[in-house]
Amino acid sequence: MAALVGIVLVSHSPAMAAGLRDLLAELGGGAVRVALAAGTADGGLGTSDALVRAALAEADGGAGVVVLPDLGSAVLTVRAVLAERPGPGPVLVDAPFVEGAVAATVTASAGAALDEVVRAAEEARAFRKF
Repeated sequence: MAALVGIVLVSHSPAMAAGLRDLLAELGGGAVRVALAAGTADGGLGTSDALVRAALAEADGGAGVVVLPDLGSAVLTVRAVLAERPGPGPVLVDAPFVEGAVAATVTASAGAALDEVVRAAEEARAFRKF
């Protein structure tokens, strides 16, 4: 089986990110690498550049990585980490956290390329619930 695009969830809340990862594991059939960078190093609320670096490495199976942040300061943390990395790499996506992660995971599980997974996550902004 070819490598699939990985997903990194960057959240202030370890519990919220873990719950979303459980949902994504079901939706993606367990085939998509979903890594968490959630909370601070001591388990509190917040974000951690060290946890982002570790999650990027964990999610990278060779086909690229999509990074989905929950709130504004998570974006800042990811941008700082990505600025340290040379060349192309993980893609920080401006998408709704839950809906974007679901769309990205389902698309990645079908073997889609990185640009398609990014587009699916971004398009989740237009999903209507009713």
